Amino acid sequence: MAEPIYTLKNVSYAYPGSISALHQINLEIAQGDRVAIIGANGTGKSTLLALLDALIFADTGTMHAWGKELTERGMNDALVQKDFRTKVGYVFQNPDIQLFCPTVKEDILFGPLQLGVPKEESIRRFEAVVEQMRIQHLVERSPYQLSIGEKKKVAIASVLIIEPDVLLLDEPTAGLDPQTTRDIIGVLYQAHKSGKTVVMASHDLHIVEEIADIVYVFGEQKTIIRSGKPEEILTDFAFLQSHNLIHTHVHRHLHTSHVHSH
Repeated sequence: MAEPIYTLKNVSYAYPGSISALHQINLEIAQGDRVAIIGANGTGKSTLLALLDALIFADTGTMHAWGKELTERGMNDALVQKDFRTKVGYVFQNPDIQLFCPTVKEDILFGPLQLGVPKEESIRRFEAVVEQMRIQHLVERSPYQLSIGEKKKVAIASVLIIEPDVLLLDEPTAGLDPQTTRDIIGVLYQAHKSGKTVVMASHDLHIVEEIADIVYVFGEQKTIIRSGKPEEILTDFAFLQSHNLIHTHVHRHLHTSHVHSH
């Protein structure tokens, strides 16, 4: 059995003003897992990823990463923080949060250079990751000149170059065209095949079965209401519809119509 990376016990978190974002979360993520977090808007998916990336910390409950408790005080230690940032990479839903350098090349190289990776090794990784992501033609351009799909690929490249053990991704395929979506799914598949743990929040249920072995469903009470294999959850249409994960849609054809789920 694979060693646990993350262990969360009774974790709750509230934003300023006592606005509950997560409530009594219990889960374990092991090395090599492929995890999908699904739920309607505002159920806590992005907040969970922020906790896993140590951007915020639990108000109550305990959270461990690699056997050590993950706390704000602990992350104030420069060596602890560097070790954690080397192990965990986070791709935000909005790539503009991650892309702030004058050129794509500088954005991708920023992470490893900040973490102390030697320049020669950083360049080697850069060349490998831009080939993997097929973005060689973008490296001298400014991020603001890119399409949303191109920005998303660059944001993923800026995380892959760190060579983390864990990839956290918030809606990595949202708003993308079919081909870019397929490209990113392929990258995530290869990342998992190489031994990485992949944790992804997504509304795109049609890709969940491809990129996950276990699914956690978050409900309106900001807690996990169900977990299981993708095929078990994604075929329970009544459950999905009752939690605002799919909807029925009417198609009209001249004098007839039919209803199916989206």
